[in-house]
Amino acid sequence: MSGEDVRVPVTVGVDASRNRSGGAKAHLIGLLSEGDPTKHGIQEVHVWAYRSLLDAIPERSWLVKHAPPDLEGGLWRQLWWQRYRLPAQLHRVGCSIVLNTDAGTVGDFGPAVTMSRDMLSYEAGEMQRYGWGRSRLRLEVLRLVQSRSLRRARGVIFLTRYAGRVIQECCGELENVAYIPHGLGDAFANTVACEWPANRKEAIRALYVSNTAMYKHQWNVVRAIGMLRNADHLISLELVGGGRGRAQQKLEAELNRTDPTRAFIEVVGSVPQTELPSYLARAHLFVFASSCENMPNTLIEAMASGLPIACSDRGPMPEVLQDGGVYFDPEDPDSIAGAIERIILDHRLRRRIACRARELASQYSWRRCADETWAFISRTRKLEGAR
Repeated sequence: MSGEDVRVPVTVGVDASRNRSGGAKAHLIGLLSEGDPTKHGIQEVHVWAYRSLLDAIPERSWLVKHAPPDLEGGLWRQLWWQRYRLPAQLHRVGCSIVLNTDAGTVGDFGPAVTMSRDMLSYEAGEMQRYGWGRSRLRLEVLRLVQSRSLRRARGVIFLTRYAGRVIQECCGELENVAYIPHGLGDAFANTVACEWPANRKEAIRALYVSNTAMYKHQWNVVRAIGMLRNADHLISLELVGGGRGRAQQKLEAELNRTDPTRAFIEVVGSVPQTELPSYLARAHLFVFASSCENMPNTLIEAMASGLPIACSDRGPMPEVLQDGGVYFDPEDPDSIAGAIERIILDHRLRRRIACRARELASQYSWRRCADETWAFISRTRKLEGAR
């Protein structure tokens, strides 16, 4: 019997110790909720994470959860655990491969499949927005750490082809690569967008969902909305997502110039992921002005909601949205205003891009994401065994 005919059971470890963002948490939950690794010769999965994240993951016969106390501590304590404690724990339970859910890992267990999530350290010109200081130093160090972990991995998962191309231009061509986008929650796929205003007396409600950051350009969107108001378009803007530091200061300064009384712009701040569908459901159009993304999750959520979208022309956005939106330069308020105005004035365009975006969003499912991920891990382990 040939080696290919024998399926050797595999035990997989999952390092989710650093899954702190909404997207990272949603990915882990989707991966472990929707997939069945046993279909790919994986007999057991051990996941290490902090307690509140593990509590959100349903029980499975093949799943073993580990909640080390160190992961409830600060960043340096988490990194120490990842570097010095995790390898021994992986060996103790018999893991033959580990999935690093973030390329910023400092662990050295091998073989490993490593996911790439962060583009900010790699996208040309983005780090320079921060000037020299702690934020810039953190990004410079992060790029070195991520590039090292990607080169050491036996398999690498990118969320978009754009991200794979840009990152490999920096860290070098990688041998074993898969492109596996995140999935989409049912709550977004079931969202029904509200009707476009029937007359000019009702304000058009624009929505932008994102944390405030230097590469998100909320201040340019605010200025664009002000320009549209000055051009006699009755339009309002809702900004959902928290922020701090220099980016928040830039946003507040532009808000004070454009709408000092907050008559037509509302800043909501951070909201739970479960509440986002309700914000999408009451919007008339969606704006996405980021210039740096690995995979734009909030854009895909808006696509699934059936909203007409004005979108940044940078990064992976054209790969994801394709012909399902109107594009603009996120650093140019005139360009942003022009894209939104096209959507306002052309009802045929509005309907067409909304339908197309929803169609494109239908390909993003957690079941597909999970199935492709477990299959890739299994293939990578077999390749390692054949070395």
